[in-house]
Amino acid sequence: MPILNRIGDFAPQMAEWRQHLHAHPELSLECHQTAAFVVEKLREFGITDIHEGIATSGVVAIIEGQGEGATIGLRADMDALPIVEATGVDYASTVPGVAHSCGHDGHTTMLLGAAKYLAETRNFKGRVALIFQPAEESVGGGRIMVEEGILDTFDIAQVYALHCDPEIDAGQISTTPGRIMAAVDDFFITVTGQGGHGAYPYEAVDPIPPALAMAQAFSTIVSRNVRAKDELVVSVTQISAGSATNVIPAEVTIAGTVRTFNTDVQDMVRRRMEEIVSGQAAAFGCTADLDYRMNYPATINDVDKTAFATAVAREVVGDAATIADRLPDMGAEDFSYFLNERPGCYAFLGQGIGPFCHHPAFNFNDAVAPIGASYFARLVEKAQPL
Repeated sequence: MPILNRIGDFAPQMAEWRQHLHAHPELSLECHQTAAFVVEKLREFGITDIHEGIATSGVVAIIEGQGEGATIGLRADMDALPIVEATGVDYASTVPGVAHSCGHDGHTTMLLGAAKYLAETRNFKGRVALIFQPAEESVGGGRIMVEEGILDTFDIAQVYALHCDPEIDAGQISTTPGRIMAAVDDFFITVTGQGGHGAYPYEAVDPIPPALAMAQAFSTIVSRNVRAKDELVVSVTQISAGSATNVIPAEVTIAGTVRTFNTDVQDMVRRRMEEIVSGQAAAFGCTADLDYRMNYPATINDVDKTAFATAVAREVVGDAATIADRLPDMGAEDFSYFLNERPGCYAFLGQGIGPFCHHPAFNFNDAVAPIGASYFARLVEKAQPL
């Protein structure tokens, strides 16, 4: 797997950076220590045009190339997850209940590696904007950074991001033009009846039967309301009710997630849920409230920029390790907000088969960080050559 020689030289430093970040994870928008570490390294690299406090703790740093030209954006997410780590490594999380179980420590490290190389060589024209983003896992730091105007402020013309993938071999890079990650919606339902004694159900209005009926009926949205070729996931992930075996509760709560690519399908799911919730509640003499929240939109790669990124991947990892037709994924990603505003490409870097992202035993593979850094660096050099 050919990587840029200079990046290979400081690969051990990258592992140290990554393991430091791994041991000190932060959640959501509050990535202040992580941002401070990033800024410290950027300054060590000789980068002075650094903008802090974007989306609370986000950072954008600008590296000037040689001569006039456009600005290309490279993005890495910084936040961790509310998970108790189970990796057993000696640099495991020092923050109870918080862990880098999705590889964002690796993403940040790969962008830092590219930054160090690009700041040393500046073998490109125009500028590169290094985007270190908080809150990918929670409130959508990508959305906030876009709303705060970084794409216009820094005149970013195209954007790229890379995510580690524990389901493909180490060193492979995979992507696809068009749809690559789904839109994500969440739903929260409260079914209200009248509580009572479990021995005298006729004196109560039991909200559990309509809640169960709703959860079962939601599965028919996938099986009976869309064409088989329309990707759709509807998952009930939480049902909560009751406090004792002999008490009929007055209320049941249901929650779950919806994943789609097509906005017409997304609208249909919301309409069918409203119909099911109101109908089942009425059938059992209860009332119900549906709170349907549309969150990250689908991540859609630009066709031309994906062809370009794929060519760069082939140069870095070779033809055999480049996958240009990755199947769309039902996971979601707030890089979608960047791609809604600028052309670009979201890709995955294989780190070897192992525990999946968001698993307590997941740990980023330091061996692939120089590959990701080389990919980022070559995107800049190839997009804006001298």
